[in-house]
Amino acid sequence: PMHEPAKPAAAPAPPEGCPMHEGGGGGAKGDRTVYDVYAQPKTNPSNLMPAVPAQLPSPGQAAPLSTAREASSIPQTNAEGGGTTWTYPSPQMFYNALRRKGKADDVEERDMDVVVRVHNDMNERTWREVLRWEAATHPASEEKPAASSSPSLLRFQGRPHDLSPLALLHRLRTGAVPFDRHDWVVRRADGGEPSDVRYVIDYYYLEPGQTLATAAAADDSATPDNPIWIRVRPALDSPTAAIDRARVFFKRRTG
Repeated sequence: PMHEPAKPAAAPAPPEGCPMHEGGGGGAKGDRTVYDVYAQPKTNPSNLMPAVPAQLPSPGQAAPLSTAREASSIPQTNAEGGGTTWTYPSPQMFYNALRRKGKADDVEERDMDVVVRVHNDMNERTWREVLRWEAATHPASEEKPAASSSPSLLRFQGRPHDLSPLALLHRLRTGAVPFDRHDWVVRRADGGEPSDVRYVIDYYYLEPGQTLATAAAADDSATPDNPIWIRVRPALDSPTAAIDRARVFFKRRTG
């Protein structure tokens, strides 16, 4: 992530893979080398970004870009002082990441405000879907009041070259493949007994007039003004996750 939802009038097709969140790979598919996207030696392990991000213009940059960053609505696990949310990259940081990964050929400096708004909106929508899953499978109760069981985001990683099993199945059914994939590790407090659950998120871009006939129609869907379809679910890392997915599957189909 990192984040305030603002929908542009016409969302452009996003570049393949979020340059802010990839944990490996340069521009080359299959390259799994982990590196700092800002060419700095010290990297934060929770998001694989530099602990002190560089905000200087890239060599050859034609126009100045904003270095202002927006706070997201996504709670950050173990944030110092409590109550802190993840912070989205500035247009300058995002542009530097695109240049570092060789993905800036089709992007002009004047595009960056829109690109960052699309990026931030995708993350806000993703978090809302995570909260929907958490509310459906691990709701607050008298034993677990909302204040003590609210989920937070521990860490995340972009994996644009790794198709999830569900994405592979969807490709066989429709031919469509996601333009990006994220893995988010969410800290679930569960009334004082914290546990971590990994969520897998696939992002699809719908061309004008295109629809995705899918059993996951209740997921965050695309609209003509925002043609990005977000498919969120907990990874099948445990029996609990499998049960949660089955519960939501049947709940969504039975109303």
